[in-house]
Amino acid sequence: MDSADGTINLVHLADTPGTSGHSLSVRVLGRSHPGILTGHDLLECEIVIAAEESLKASFLVTLFPEDLEDWEETLASLEARRFAMWLNSGRTPSMRFKPQEWGGLTVSVHDGPSTGITVTLPLSVLPPTWVADQRDLLTRVREVYPREVVETSPGAYEWRRDRHV
Repeated sequence: MDSADGTINLVHLADTPGTSGHSLSVRVLGRSHPGILTGHDLLECEIVIAAEESLKASFLVTLFPEDLEDWEETLASLEARRFAMWLNSGRTPSMRFKPQEWGGLTVSVHDGPSTGITVTLPLSVLPPTWVADQRDLLTRVREVYPREVVETSPGAYEWRRDRHV
């Protein structure tokens, strides 16, 4: 889902309309350092949490290409209805996903590196296609922000030869 301000969602989890109004999104704001080899493929993002009108929180994060790969693995765990963690490197807020027996999902975001705040959000009524929807969002982010830098040896980077920019 692309927005008018140029951001796109990497993650968007929300209760079915007309229920709790809880939602969590990871919005990609753009490349961290466009045109600079060491920062070009890093993505500046924002984790946005909303719980009705009572809570709105956001956390800025920088995602590495490996974080997108980890998100894909996290989705595989969630599809199997298993507990999963994402972004647990200690450099960003971390996320925990706990599938519930009744079909819902509890998501906790812990901002350990900065504020120490943890926000836990119950999502009780997700659409049956929610995991597939998240995979579609991941595919869209990869289309808009393809990897364009390759690490040729530790600490040495160059532009990919098939770069389309």
